Amino acid sequence: MKIGIPKEIKPDENRVALVPAGAAALVAAGHAVWVETGAGLGSGISDAQYVQAGANIAADADAVWQAADLIVKVKEPIRAEWPRMRADQTIFTYFHFAADRELTLAHLASGATCIAYETVQLPRGDLPLLTPMSEVAGRMAVQEGAKYLEKQYGGRGVLLGGVPGVAPAHVVVLGAGTVGSNAARMAAGLGATVTLLDVSLERLRHLGEVMPANVQTLYSNRLNLLEQLASADLVIGGVLIPGATAPKLILRADLKTMREGAVIVDVAVDQGGCTETTHPTTHQDPVYTVDGIVHYAVANMPGGVPRTSTFALTNATFPYVLQLANKGWQQALRDSAPLRQGLNIVEGKISYKAVANAFGLAYVPPESFL
Repeated sequence: MKIGIPKEIKPDENRVALVPAGAAALVAAGHAVWVETGAGLGSGISDAQYVQAGANIAADADAVWQAADLIVKVKEPIRAEWPRMRADQTIFTYFHFAADRELTLAHLASGATCIAYETVQLPRGDLPLLTPMSEVAGRMAVQEGAKYLEKQYGGRGVLLGGVPGVAPAHVVVLGAGTVGSNAARMAAGLGATVTLLDVSLERLRHLGEVMPANVQTLYSNRLNLLEQLASADLVIGGVLIPGATAPKLILRADLKTMREGAVIVDVAVDQGGCTETTHPTTHQDPVYTVDGIVHYAVANMPGGVPRTSTFALTNATFPYVLQLANKGWQQALRDSAPLRQGLNIVEGKISYKAVANAFGLAYVPPESFL
């Protein structure tokens, strides 16, 4: 099979979907790998390293897309890439379709087979291809939130960990999944007082046992949330419903109950955000202020640390890439229930229920195509 690795062209996206070790393994398995020139530079990987691994270097994106049976990316194809997609092509990447109707319709029209990293799901419910980037984003959320709490960025002018004689910041984390637990641990390590909210008592019970003493768990309901917002310096939104739009937990009116200069980092922005006032931003222009509250909503947060993120991501994605290359998408999905959960669009039809529900479109089970 011919595998194509285009250079990511979404603003400020420096990750790459395959490292040289992965290229070498695919070539050893009898496949041809085409990497767009410069695709790895943002992650510190040169064209020469790919060549040494046995990959071919393509002069431009058109050459990669034209050559490839399987396109492997990091972020969803953006508008400039849509004309390159083909009906006989499989695309394996993060899509987050439920947050973007236009993106969904473009991929339906292409006829391409779209397998989404974020909905590949293990039997126990884990999302193995979302987890590494959620780990990065959860930790980054605290790092970025601490920065934008500084006065020159419009923040309250609060040091996250405080100093002797001065109380530390209060960090409120919504969602106790991978993003939330990593954010809570990071904030606690910096000395903040942390409140972690979730609706799963089992999850809260577990984290209550393993988290540092400055992390308090709290059942998530409307009353508890409003009470915590009133005293929050930094709020981190890490709620997730696999493949679906994020629930709007913080409403526009709630901002008026918060301290002026408080910061919201909405990690759920890829799925539409868990704050009513969230809209996507970029690393070049990451924040905006609504009703005195600083919002950070960069839609590709891990792209800000591409070296770490690329290797963390490809460690998780490569086994699935190899399955798709060795077996073709249909047989690979027949043999792998987790990978089958990743099928979102095929033959112009939606095969992931949460995406169909988001837009009121017809849903066709993935088994129908296998």
